[in-house]
Amino acid sequence: MWKVYFIGLAGGAVLGGAAGLFMFTNARISGISGIAAELTGRWPAHWPQNLLFLAGLPLGLLLWRAFSPTGIMIHLPASDITLSVAGLLVGMGARLGNGCTSGHGVCGLARLSPRSLTATATFMAVAIGVVALRRMLG
Repeated sequence: MWKVYFIGLAGGAVLGGAAGLFMFTNARISGISGIAAELTGRWPAHWPQNLLFLAGLPLGLLLWRAFSPTGIMIHLPASDITLSVAGLLVGMGARLGNGCTSGHGVCGLARLSPRSLTATATFMAVAIGVVALRRMLG
């Protein structure tokens, strides 16, 4: 069981380190929604960097699958349409909230941003409420 906790701890350390390195080397926050949103409008001067950053996200999963002795099995009990609608709603919420969970929770809290503290507390409260409601309703 300790391996599960270690993997989570290692993943959190890598994520935090990568966000810190990105901020240190680029003077920019590594929030996924902000980086993706920059590619939908006027192309910023750093658009190649944004594309490489986003391409690295699925690349990490592919590398893990290739080199992990146990592999990764993901089973989502929702249809493609449900997952697509959920993804669009999350994207809209991230834009409305001026950032996503990674931007606020990892980068914003590390910078002691009051807005990120409020956003992260809201994300957590809503998530806890949804899980509680789902469990009550079955």
